[in-house]
Amino acid sequence: MAGKKQFDVDIVLDAAMFQFWRAGYADTSLDDVCRATGLNRSSIYSSFGDKDSLYLRCLDRYAVRYGDRYQQALSSGASGEPLLAIRAFFEVTLKRIADPDVPDGCLVAQTAMATPVLSPAIATRAIEAVGLQRARLQTALNTAELAEGDAENYATHITAVNQSLAVMSRAGASQKHLSAIVDISMSALSQALHNQG
Repeated sequence: MAGKKQFDVDIVLDAAMFQFWRAGYADTSLDDVCRATGLNRSSIYSSFGDKDSLYLRCLDRYAVRYGDRYQQALSSGASGEPLLAIRAFFEVTLKRIADPDVPDGCLVAQTAMATPVLSPAIATRAIEAVGLQRARLQTALNTAELAEGDAENYATHITAVNQSLAVMSRAGASQKHLSAIVDISMSALSQALHNQG
């Protein structure tokens, strides 16, 4: 339409997502989003709605992008190699943390930690994203010969470790320290699997 500014929705959503990821929901103003995306307030409101609606779109975008990578990593568990699947899962996180082109941490983890001050819709979406990650892990671990309940317990543990990697990366933990955390979790899982053998 003549006179109407055109923009690439994907590029704008990525810019907004990175802004929220860097600064968090509470510390990102609409003016910050305007600067990050190059759009004015009226374009943001007319295209994405209010700040909560935009944040939900960004959170969904993030969850799908990394969720697909986690799912692909865990797919090796379907062939009966749960240790390889879980190691590949952690590698997705470690690669994201090491990527200089994305902010430190994890948008889902940041959101989950801020749930007391977020709208119920955003808090619910973050809790659902963490639950989906745990469910993916449990599905991969269900192929292992673990004692009853252990697949669920390890899925919960690995989810917690994965979220803590993101938090610790924002606090400046080195790749060496983060890898050591992963190695300890992998060792514990390996031992559990060995004990079942």
